[in-house]
Order: sequence, then structure tokens, then C-alpha cells
Amino acid sequence: QVQLVESGGGVVQAGGSLRLSCAASGRTFSRLAMGWFRQAPGKERDFVARISWSGDNTGYADSVKGRFTISRDNAKNTVYLQMNSLKPGDTAVYYCAADLGSLGSVYASGYEYWSQGTQVTVSS
Repeated sequence: QVQLVESGGGVVQAGGSLRLSCAASGRTFSRLAMGWFRQAPGKERDFVARISWSGDNTGYADSVKGRFTISRDNAKNTVYLQMNSLKPGDTAVYYCAADLGSLGSVYASGYEYWSQGTQVTVSS
């Protein structure tokens, strides 16, 4: 069992930045691959970013590449999503997820544990 507690959402003007944090407990965090997903009302839950358990392998959706950065601090059992140059299209509920594999998947079905989600709203 893994518990994921997320924070850092809010309202920001287009072009601004936010940093999301997700703290994990219940398992050895350093051996969990992690991912970020987002879901807008009435739409599917979409992949945003992933990071391997070692932190040396990352991946991003094309829509956020160059603007978002995923990172982790295993000493703090925490994964981060730094979001820069935010656009109104980034508005969604953001979720972090824990993958029992090594690399982290681009598919939501690849993750067993999920955070409660945090709202990110980007105004135009």
C-alpha cells in the first residue's frame, strides 16, 4: 500500500509558474517510479510526465515538453512537477501516481496508487 499526498495547486496567470509536490509513504519511495497526469472536466485523464525510481530517466507529453520539469528527492520521499510558461490549456486537476515498475509508464493503467488531485487553473 502506498499513500500519496499532493499540494501546490492554485490559480495563476498565463505565462506564470507553479510547483506541485507529492509526498509518498507506505513503501520505499526510492524504488517507486512516479508519474504526473491531469484531467479537465469531461475529458480523459492524460499523461504529463514520468520519472524512474533512480531519477535518471524522465519523459514528457509533447504538450508540456520544454515547459514542465519532473524531479524527485528520495531523501524527502517527494516528487515534484515544476510548471513554467503556463497556458490556459493546462487548466486541469493534476494527479501524481506511483508505478510498481522501474521507469514509469505513459499509461494511467500502469500505475497502482494515486493522489487525491489538486486543481491548477490558468487564467488568460
